[in-house]
Amino acid sequence: MTGRLASAPARQVAALNDALRAGLLAPSPLGRAFVSRGVAALGAEAVLALLRAVQAFDAFTPGNNPWQERDYGQLEFAGEAVLWKIDYYASAACEAGSENPADPAQSYRILTIMLAHEY
Repeated sequence: MTGRLASAPARQVAALNDALRAGLLAPSPLGRAFVSRGVAALGAEAVLALLRAVQAFDAFTPGNNPWQERDYGQLEFAGEAVLWKIDYYASAACEAGSENPADPAQSYRILTIMLAHEY
């Protein structure tokens, strides 16, 4: 908690981000997930374990969640620092950023999971 209340748009963005993360193992109209080459090189079992870890992530702090949108996290996996980040696009074509990520009709989410040293 940052000590301030999240705005209504931030709460809506956070809810949409949480819904995307909760559904990572199934197709979602909200968006899709990608893993970096380094994460993919860990193997299919590791990728599945990381998807589940991102789904379950709830260690939000003022440092990693300053806007209270729950769009970023960092975790440890097999001795590696792993980052995940959600970006917002206007459509699934990912040609332009979303002007309103609080509106699912105007936003498509891309969640990227990467090893910290790949950032």
